[in-house]
Amino acid sequence: MLESSAKDFVSALSSKEPIPGGGGASAYVGSMGMALGVMVGNLTVGKKKYADVEAEVKILIEKSEKVIARFQSLVAEDAAAFYPLSQAYGMPKNTEEEIQRKEETLQKALVNATLVPLEIARCCAEGIDLQEEFAQKGTRIAISDVGVGVTFLKAALEGAKLNVLINTQIMKDQEFKHRIETELADLCTVYTAKADRIFAEVQNSITGGKSS
Repeated sequence: MLESSAKDFVSALSSKEPIPGGGGASAYVGSMGMALGVMVGNLTVGKKKYADVEAEVKILIEKSEKVIARFQSLVAEDAAAFYPLSQAYGMPKNTEEEIQRKEETLQKALVNATLVPLEIARCCAEGIDLQEEFAQKGTRIAISDVGVGVTFLKAALEGAKLNVLINTQIMKDQEFKHRIETELADLCTVYTAKADRIFAEVQNSITGGKSS
């Protein structure tokens, strides 16, 4: 899906088709957020002023590129996971047998449709950790891009959260639901706060602590 242009992706996103949707869009936004960190890293490497941290920045770039690749895969994975769920919603329910078949199909489809956005949230958390290091070690001339990147990753995290919760609300497997929602809540509590802190530090670095 990401082989198409950004224009094509946005066009598909705005259509009435069920895919791509909010999960895929969250992964797309996450990839852009992480790419901004890589850009900062690439602008840092080779500069005499940052020679002492160059080796560390190269490692950050390598780790970040893996996160970008994972986000890109998750765009397609989200579409693949949601399609069976959309089909299940459309199944007939005129008889008891049809109702039972629909419910069984729906519950099965909900699992994959939930696990993919949870993985997007995990990638966002990893990306926010990496952005924290780019903020500390990256070139100051591009520090604003770290702030933009971490904002994108936070938005992607919140988007992934909603895509998990809309599925867990109708799950019958309460143990699975509790485990997923607990992990998600922990991720969001830690990483939305961390993203906000990084953004504030970037803003303070730009403005010298003056309020906006």
